[in-house]
Amino acid sequence: MFECCGCIGQVTASPSFLKRFFPLTYDKIQRQETDHNNYCNFENEGLQIFTSTLYLTTLSSTFLASHTTRLMGRKKTMLFGGLFFILGIILCSTALSFPMLILGRIALGSGMGFSNLSTPLYLSEISPTPTRGALTLLFQFDVTLGILFGNFTAYASSSVESDWGWRTTLALAGVPALFFTLGAILIEDTPNSLIERGQLEKGKLVLRKIRGTDNVESEYSEILRASRVAQAVENPFADLLMGQNGPPLVIAIMVQVFQQFTGINAIMLYTPLLFKTLGFGDKSSLYSSVITGGVNVLSTCIAIYSVDRIGRRMLLLEAGVQMFLSQLMIAIILALKVDDDSNTLSHGMAIAIVLMLCTFVSSYAWSWGPLAWLVPSETFPLETRSAGLSVTVCVNMMFTFLIAQSFPSMLCQMKYGIFLFFSGWVLAMSLFAFYLLPETTGIPIEEMTVRLWKQHWFWSKFMENETKENAGSD
Repeated sequence: MFECCGCIGQVTASPSFLKRFFPLTYDKIQRQETDHNNYCNFENEGLQIFTSTLYLTTLSSTFLASHTTRLMGRKKTMLFGGLFFILGIILCSTALSFPMLILGRIALGSGMGFSNLSTPLYLSEISPTPTRGALTLLFQFDVTLGILFGNFTAYASSSVESDWGWRTTLALAGVPALFFTLGAILIEDTPNSLIERGQLEKGKLVLRKIRGTDNVESEYSEILRASRVAQAVENPFADLLMGQNGPPLVIAIMVQVFQQFTGINAIMLYTPLLFKTLGFGDKSSLYSSVITGGVNVLSTCIAIYSVDRIGRRMLLLEAGVQMFLSQLMIAIILALKVDDDSNTLSHGMAIAIVLMLCTFVSSYAWSWGPLAWLVPSETFPLETRSAGLSVTVCVNMMFTFLIAQSFPSMLCQMKYGIFLFFSGWVLAMSLFAFYLLPETTGIPIEEMTVRLWKQHWFWSKFMENETKENAGSD
């Protein structure tokens, strides 16, 4: 299913695709006028709407997904996501008109809304505390693997000049979508979800099964206590703004904002277009995309290995330095070596840009990429966990939409300065992580309030206020 994330940039760089759905952009590239500005090749409203429609739909669908996750369980929500993905892939790969293409993107966006909410939640709830980080990051690993698969299929089909090239690329996204849907059918729901919905015996049975032991009384009692609190909550979205939910809500929102302002989605979505802008040929731009996709996968493996060993904060802080320096170097190279009407880069400079992009992608892939999903999935209490993750996905998609919609225009107006813009945000988010992001490694998911938020130098102040208010009301 996640192949669409990897292939859409290559699809939008296909001459056949552009000629059918975005003829103005196609003509602009073909004319190569004397006043031609490479940075503005892809500043096209229709192309930007096509790219960003996915994220607007994801944003809106997360609220419905929040209700299905709480009322029907994590498993069924994942299944709905898989079915939406399959529908979207069918519509996109067979599209004969722009409206049909947009309908496909809407279906794909719905699939993302349902799966991005339920999958990290599912993984965090079934994972044992010592390995919760690594197991939850398998979600991000699947995403990066799908992106790499998409890059490979796009590269393999790039030699096909007709519509069959990009149609095949999109259609092959159905393979991981099908596996995801079948997996959602075969798995059991989480003990937390089953107990919350009153299926106590089944929840206990599943807990014993996934822990591999009958000695689960302590964990079962903690989940049962949390579920009773959750059942008393009538409006979890309203409760997000109260008391103990404040700190995890602020953290969840901020990590999503910062994740998008690293510039990663703009780079991954538009990498083939960006390489064309910089003078790379069609084949070399696709080849470079495959390289960055491979780096993405390998670096996510590093995150899986190290997240429960060295902790979340250390990965975020180290990556902040690496991302800042790599984007700064890209901006310097572009400022010195690329003019508005450049058609080629020297071989050395081209390699330098690819290396810097790989450096940026690698650091993102073991830090803000996966951890922006992991941290919110493990910090909310059970009663507001589904609603909290819904807001998390919503904020993520809102800012992904803004970046995807504005990146071609920003590239046209800011040129190399766009990388300075993103590097400034990387610096800001690194300071945020250093001062305000608590370490969640090794803390049981149902004990975050007591052992994390109430012990933090800053967030504990809000917990103290809540305690005083509760004491006063008593």
